[in-house]
Formats: sequence, structure tokens, C-alpha cells
Amino acid sequence: MRSAVPTPHYLDASLAPDVRAELLLREMTLEEKCFQLTSVMPWAMVRADGSDTNSTDQNLRTPPGHVAQLIVDEPRKLADIVAAVQQRFITRTRLGIPAFFHAEALSGFLAGGHMSFPTGTGLAATWSPDLVEEMADLIRRQMRRVGMPHALSPVMDVALDPRWGRVHETYGEDPYLCAAFSVAYTRGLQGPDLSQGVIATGKHFLGYGLPAGGVNTSSFDAGARRTRDLFAYPFEAAIQLAGMRSVMNSYATVDDIPVGVSREILTGLLRDTLGFEGFVSSDYTTIDQIVERQRVASTPGEAARLAIMAGLDVELPKPYAYGAPLVAEVTSGRLHVRAVDACVQRVLRAKFEVGLFEDPYPAEHIDVQATAVEGLELSRQLAERSIVLAKNDGILPLAPQHKIAVIGSHAATALRQFATYTYPAWREAVNAMSRGDLGNMLGADEIIASWYEAVLSPVDPEKLVRERYGARPLSEEIADYAATVRSEQGSTFTPPLDPDAVERAVAVAREADVVVLALGGASLWFNGERTEGEASDSADIALPAVQTELAEAVAAVGKPVVVVLVQGRAYTLPDVVKNASAIVVAPYGGPSGARSVAGVLFGATNPSGKLPYSIPRHTGQIPVYHHQHAGTGYRTPLPPSVPQHYLDLEATPLYPFGHGLSYTDFELGNLQSDHQLAMDGVAQIEASVTNTGRVDGAAVVQLYLRVNTSGVTRPAQQLAGFGRVELAAGESRRITFQVAATKLGHTNVARDFAVEPATVDFFLGFDSDDRRLQGALELVGEPRVLTAAQRSFLSVTTISPAEA
Repeated sequence: MRSAVPTPHYLDASLAPDVRAELLLREMTLEEKCFQLTSVMPWAMVRADGSDTNSTDQNLRTPPGHVAQLIVDEPRKLADIVAAVQQRFITRTRLGIPAFFHAEALSGFLAGGHMSFPTGTGLAATWSPDLVEEMADLIRRQMRRVGMPHALSPVMDVALDPRWGRVHETYGEDPYLCAAFSVAYTRGLQGPDLSQGVIATGKHFLGYGLPAGGVNTSSFDAGARRTRDLFAYPFEAAIQLAGMRSVMNSYATVDDIPVGVSREILTGLLRDTLGFEGFVSSDYTTIDQIVERQRVASTPGEAARLAIMAGLDVELPKPYAYGAPLVAEVTSGRLHVRAVDACVQRVLRAKFEVGLFEDPYPAEHIDVQATAVEGLELSRQLAERSIVLAKNDGILPLAPQHKIAVIGSHAATALRQFATYTYPAWREAVNAMSRGDLGNMLGADEIIASWYEAVLSPVDPEKLVRERYGARPLSEEIADYAATVRSEQGSTFTPPLDPDAVERAVAVAREADVVVLALGGASLWFNGERTEGEASDSADIALPAVQTELAEAVAAVGKPVVVVLVQGRAYTLPDVVKNASAIVVAPYGGPSGARSVAGVLFGATNPSGKLPYSIPRHTGQIPVYHHQHAGTGYRTPLPPSVPQHYLDLEATPLYPFGHGLSYTDFELGNLQSDHQLAMDGVAQIEASVTNTGRVDGAAVVQLYLRVNTSGVTRPAQQLAGFGRVELAAGESRRITFQVAATKLGHTNVARDFAVEPATVDFFLGFDSDDRRLQGALELVGEPRVLTAAQRSFLSVTTISPAEA
């Protein structure tokens, strides 16, 4: 009688993930280890009909640990392909190790048939991290449903240069705001139980939001102090407060070493200092670029050795240096297998942590129709809260009896509410590739046409967003409120239209009571008419000339003008826009983007959005972020008899970080605070906020600090807390901030991260330049050196019930 094959110990779910990973690691050959650190494209594993490809058997002999770029048109089809590929890994490989399937999830799960949400700066403009945590929790459930437990999101870059085309993916210019949203997203995505969660990947570590010249993938130039205290802040907060399990490297160099091969950054800073315990996923083609672009290695094998020694655990999206070249490095003696083992162990532990061995397959039943509308109300709420009223001379809200002319590049398109890292933008890019218009997307330069022809139905992207997401252009949304609406495009985003286009727009404006100029940007993936997006940077961040020319021609008619700026980053504005009766700043808002703008224009929604970035007056001011160091930029005191920092321009932003108006008025008063704070204590700062107007509204109360320490220049001000307070007309509530001393640390003169005695100045207001309530406290006691685990990152904010 044949004896039963014993179950391997690593399949014992009662053991800790670390233990199981070590047991499995002992069973693996060198080849299996090296390929576990690689990824594969799905079309290399199965054909669209589920059958084997010519490369399936070879891939299963040395199975990769990850699967990349699996995006199809609807969730049931997606789940079927995931199941087909996963079944091969589990049943046709020696050890049956399931693969990690990953996906983008910045503005929703990037897959057909799933809800889309506002882009990153739009989410940040809500100042509502609680809603983003709710959004991420939905993404978690959606991704687990189709068997994809690894998300390449969120973007935690602190974006300080608006020339950079990827600003819109971020949470803006402030490290505290970025940290608050990064923590919320990570908590929602990974969930309270990681075995039912999706691994969050914070990206791009580190300094990616300040590339040299604003050019994507360029070097990051900053000292170690600023690198840790500013740019690492959101990552460290997500690691310590939310247990983030994956990080993606930046393409940039830091101190002249590409991050992908920098042990100082990926091990010394990330693991040893910040306390990260997860695995590092390479950004797509990172190691290829180490050889071919940055030229710090001459062969894939050399690049593999440098990357493994640095602590880069996984190569995405397909093998270039890991796999066979990595095997050769070990067998030749140039690299010790222990270095490979450390990377493999981290990947295996993550697979055990998410329950991939116990639950590797998608759900058996998926309600496609229900999935398509999941999160629709949440997407609408986020879009509504993201709208920023930058200026209003009283013209808004508009009266419904007005005859409205809607003119501009955003007047008649619903598609341009969807930025890169949404499914519609991805479909545009695939369409461009199929036409031969796009030679390369990072990591996707060998897309097999027959695969996409089989798994994707032909679709016009503008029609897609209307039919599948219910999105409509601004002109159509305004028609739900106004008695008469006429629309003319007048201009595109960047190139001019035919000579008669402006004249037609002017003719429509003459017949209107009010003109809504719908201007701004467009975010696309490497193709088409765009002003933002990946590899879509700008030397001049001015509103494109064709849009300015249109605005000037329309304004000359003499009718009241309301400008709507749809954008993911700051643009400098011409006088014709600055002089408009009202300016509304809206992000790429997704399905409800235009609807939310229309609701604000006509008063159905009282705007509460706040800018997550400063808007400069001129490109030459860059950088103009609010937390510049004391004595730097526009935070420098002016000499006697000098009226402004530049001879030709004020140095202050046109609109400061945190700015945003309402249709009601708010007041702050009755400030109370502690006057002394011990090194292990918590200070309390509180005030009353009152709606003094006649309509209900929401105020975002912002707390800023300046820590005056010895020997090191600190920011002139730092956001240290905020709270969104809903108030009925005439209502008051009390808002309290609890700020721990351990939140006030910095890298000191001795290069220790410490909290030290200091005078701490603070103010409360409704934007970063609003100092209506001010105070100070003393941080007292002996200096205290802090580990990452001892730090505090986010203040505790409480809002009382309405005051009598």
C-alpha cells in the first residue's frame, strides 16, 4: 500500500508567516529563488482563450513570483484569466508557489468594470482622509475578489515642482498632508487583517517629486537631513502607523546613486532607520535603466548584483537582470546566495501574510453589474469635496434663469475628467499603441496585439466614460441647472483649432448673460494632446497660449466671466483669468467631476475644497511651496525700503496652500492652549469655529507650527493638523488638536533624529497664510533621540458637538 505524501510544513497555516517563509526557502533551488524575484506578463503564460502559449512550459520550469499588466475589460473575464494563470503556478510547478498579481489603484482599481475616483491631488483637495480610507477599503474588496492581492499604490511623493507632469498623482506639496492620506489609503487597502487585505506599495521612494528641472526620472538633489525629515515623512508614517508592506523605488538618483542600487537608501534609510519590514518592488524597467540610461552597470548581471545588495527585492515587469543573470552572479561567486535568500524570504513572507497559499483564486461568482457601480456615491462625494472656489466677487452661485455660454477645451468632453492611472486613460494608450502611434510604454513595449484584440472590445474612450461611468461634459451638466445653455469649444488644450473656432465661441458669448470658461489641462499616457502625465513635463507652467487667446477674445465681449480650471497641478494664470469674476479649481474628478463643478456653480453644493498645492504667479518663482525654510524664498524678511523680493514680481503665491472659499463665512475664536510641553508629553490647542453666514457649510481648520530649534534651520511653518468641520448656519463647534512632543523632532546638528528644547510658535487659520489665531508654547526637558517607532506623525483632532 502506497503511503500518503506528507504535507509540507510550510503549508501549516498555524505557523507564523516568517517561519513558513523560512521553511519554504529551504526547499527552493537557486533557480527557483532567483525567478521568484521576477515578474511575467500574462500573455507569456496563457492565451486569451486560456490555452498555453509557446513559453508557458519554460516559465513553469523556473516560475516567476509575480504577474504584471493584467488589465481586461470586465471583472469576470479578469478573474477567469487570473484563475487560469494561478492554476498553472500551483499545479504545474514543483513547489506550487502561487504568484502575486499586481495592479495600479491610484484612482480606483485600474481594471475594466470598476469605479473610478478623482486623481491624487483631487483626493487631497478634499482634506478628507477618512473618505480615502473608505475608497481604499472598497479597492481592497474588489482586488481580492478577482485574486489580485498587491496594489502598486499609493503615490507618496511630496510634489514640490509643478513642472513635473506627475504632480496630479500625488497628495500635493505638504509632507503632513501627504502622510495623512498615505496612512489612510494604506490602512484601507491592507485592512485590519492582512490575510484579507491587499498589499499597499508606497511610491516612489525617494525624492521623486522634486526631479532636477522638473523632468521625470531626473536626479533628486537634497541633503540627508531634508531627505529624511521631509521626503521620507509620508513613507515613514505609513510604515509605522499602517504597517505598509511594500515600497517601490524611484527612478531618480540620490547623491549620484540610482535608488534601485542604493544600499544607503533601500537598506540604510528604508529598513534600518524607518523600520520597513516588507519587500521592495522595482518600478517598471528600473534595472534596465540602471544599465542603459544611468550607466552605473555594464551588464544585466552586474546590475542584478548591485540591486540585490542594495535591497531591491523584486524586478518588474519582466526579467532583465533577475532570473538567469542573477543565477549566474551567484554561481560565479560574485554574489553570495544569502543576499538572494533575504529578498526571497521577504517576498514569501508577504505571500503567507496575505493568505495567498490558503486563498489563491478569485471568487467563483462576480456580479458584474453590481461591481460596476460600487463606490459611485463615494466617488461623487469625493469629487464634490475636491472643488476649490479660489475667487468669487459675488457672481456665484449662478441664478438658474441666466443664459449660460460654456466655452473652452473642457466644455464638451467628459473623457478629460479621467487622468492617467484610470481605466479610460489606459484604454486610450492601448488604442494609440494599436494604431502604431505609441512606440513605448515603460515595461509594456512588447504588447502582443492579438492578446488585446481578444481580451478588449473596441471602444471609443469618450463613449466609454459616458456609457460605463455615466460621465457627462460640463456643458451638459450645467444644462440641468440653467434655463439656456450654449456651448462652443473655441480651442483645444494646446494646438489651435481652425481660424473660425474662436469667432464661433465669441458669437455664443455675445448671446449669454454669463460665460463659463472651461479651461485647464489634460493628463494622458505618453500620447495625444496633453499638458500633464507621465513623461509629460513642462518648462513653462503657464496656461497654454491657445486657451489664453480664447479667454481674451471671449472676455472682450464684456459679459461676466466665470473660469473653471480643470487641472492636476498648478498653472500660472494670465491676467484675463485672474481678472475673472470667479475662479473655480477642479481636479480630474472622474465620473462625477463635471457634475460636481456644475453643482458648485449653481449652489447645489457649497464648496469646501482646499488647494493641496500653492499656485505661483510665474514659473520663475518655482519652488513656492508654503513650508520653505525660515530665511528662504518668500519666507525671507525684506530689507528696509525694499517692497518685494523680486524687482518685477511679488514672491508670494497667487493662491496659497490650503486656500479655498465658501458661500458662507467662518470665524475662529476663543483660543486655548498649553503653554509648556514636556519631551514625552502632548500639547492641546483648541478653538471655536463658527459659521457666521446664512448657509450651511464645511470649514477646514488648519494648524501650523514653527519649531525654533538650535543649530538647524527648520521650516518657517509646518502643517501640523487639520479638521473638516461641518457647520449649519449660525452654528459653532470646538476643535481640539493634540500634538505630541515626539511629532516635533528633526535631524539635529549631530545627525540624530531628536526632539529638543524649543519655542514653538503656532497659528490656526483657514489656509497657510491665514494667521487669525496665534500662540506659542515651550518645549522643555532634556533632548530625546527617537527611533522611527517612537515618533508621532499625525496629530489627534477632535470636534465637539454643536455649542449651545
